[in-house]
Amino acid sequence: MKIVIASDHAGYELKEFIKEHIDNQIELVDLGTFSPESVDYPDFAHQLASKISKNEYEFGLLMCGSGNGVAMSANKHNNVRAALCWNEEIARLARLHNNANVLVFPARFIDYKMVIPMIELFILTPFEGGRHIKRVEKINLK
Repeated sequence: MKIVIASDHAGYELKEFIKEHIDNQIELVDLGTFSPESVDYPDFAHQLASKISKNEYEFGLLMCGSGNGVAMSANKHNNVRAALCWNEEIARLARLHNNANVLVFPARFIDYKMVIPMIELFILTPFEGGRHIKRVEKINLK
């Protein structure tokens, strides 16, 4: 499985940690940033979200200091449901109830030990459908 990943400078260290520790069954396509030098988070969030929106990738991983900036930017794109998650239960519910397709981490506020299990859980949790379908369909503005 290929997953697209991106961060700003505040998320760079976490992005590199994920690349080093992710299961070798998952291929990460890194869109940057490629150093801890200061950058503008929307540039990287929009690049990743565009690929998710066009169905080039099923899942994406984004991170910035608080996670909020990249989540807000990514969620401007149709068919992108970027969920800011800080524990496994929120990541599970983001997939189960919201059909989230981008997992967002608050890099400055998350224990790195939790990140890989959260990614695996996010990928493996199916969308529940049912009563949630009509809600998810109401997210995009036409």
